[in-house]
Amino acid sequence: MNKILNYFKKVLKRFKKKKARQKEESKHYISLKQIKATAKENKRITKAMEKKNNRKNVPEEEYLTKMRDPNNVVEFEDLHSYFYTESGVVKAVDGVSFDIPRKSIVGVVGESGCGKSVTSLSLMKLLQSPQGQIHSGSIRYSAKNGKVYDIAKVPKIDMRKIRGKEMTMIFQEPMTSLNPVFKIGDQLDEILFLHFPETTKKEAKKKSIEMLKIVGIAVPEKVYDRYPHELSGGMRQRVMIAMALSCDPNLIIADEPTTALDVTIQAQILELLRDLKDKINGSIMLITHDLGVIAEMADYVVVMYAGRVVEKGTVKEIFKDPKHPYTMGLQKSIPALNLDSDTLYTIPGTVPNPIDLPNYCYFRDRCNKRFEKCDGPYPPLMNTSSSRKVACYLYEEIQAEFNKEAGGKNGKK
Repeated sequence: MNKILNYFKKVLKRFKKKKARQKEESKHYISLKQIKATAKENKRITKAMEKKNNRKNVPEEEYLTKMRDPNNVVEFEDLHSYFYTESGVVKAVDGVSFDIPRKSIVGVVGESGCGKSVTSLSLMKLLQSPQGQIHSGSIRYSAKNGKVYDIAKVPKIDMRKIRGKEMTMIFQEPMTSLNPVFKIGDQLDEILFLHFPETTKKEAKKKSIEMLKIVGIAVPEKVYDRYPHELSGGMRQRVMIAMALSCDPNLIIADEPTTALDVTIQAQILELLRDLKDKINGSIMLITHDLGVIAEMADYVVVMYAGRVVEKGTVKEIFKDPKHPYTMGLQKSIPALNLDSDTLYTIPGTVPNPIDLPNYCYFRDRCNKRFEKCDGPYPPLMNTSSSRKVACYLYEEIQAEFNKEAGGKNGKK
């Protein structure tokens, strides 16, 4: 009898363990009913957003605004860009704020999935719709004609007048960015015909060949008449840069422009971009994983993690004295020849799920400097100097000292 009772106790114990495990696992999954309800609600939201974005004949006054600082060409302020999926709302960009000053290179750095590319696509209004939408926030852009547009409010049809002419983007994969069935010349000329309808075929060809010369292509006349598959990866990327320069833009967004290229070509493309910044008299937003590229190219650095800015400042400040533990981890991850260890440093843990983000610092569970206050709400960006901000509770004292000094200076004035 005791054996039977013990057997049933063991079975009951295993059953309870199984139920507890299933309950724990169910937190990471959603039911079919929940999927249908989420999909229905997200479809309603995106339909309303698409209707607003697809409006025609919208008065320009509706999306005109003013810059906070006239020395900036772009100002991101509390930008939220979401993807409305069946599993839930993916908060790819969750409250990003930073500026791109005139005649400067701003480097945006962070690991894959941190929101770098989504931020740039939001600026260009190229998020994959209807799922991808700018949920809230503003992107102020100072145009060449003196007007300031809030890109988040600009309808799609009006955005076509700005995209390509005022701001352009160099994508990371030149192999797929060019149309394989059209010649290089036709693709370069198309941009000029689109934004300057009065341009003749002869004028367009002359301008296109001139652009190919600027980006360092040796025989531009021959390249003009070739198809993309007849060019090497480096030449294709130069064609993409020439395409971006055709309309003398105010801003160039370079989304990992050297990823698909070999090391020697990478150096040439980066040198070209640096020279072009002065030639076009504009700004560059450079997105990359490579901290070495950022150190060499950028004037300002923005470090992103899980859709948020965790640290920003001048390139000297970020590299000489990183404040945020994540920035420190990124710098430790760079291979160095002077280290004795054969093991490369890696940041422990994983990035939190962007669908269900925790109500505390997203880096907390991977941080070796966390303390009690890290269990509280997400830390705001704190000033540690006039040009440096960091989102970490470790620097509240520095923030207080900075505010005290700033208050004293204002009082003297």
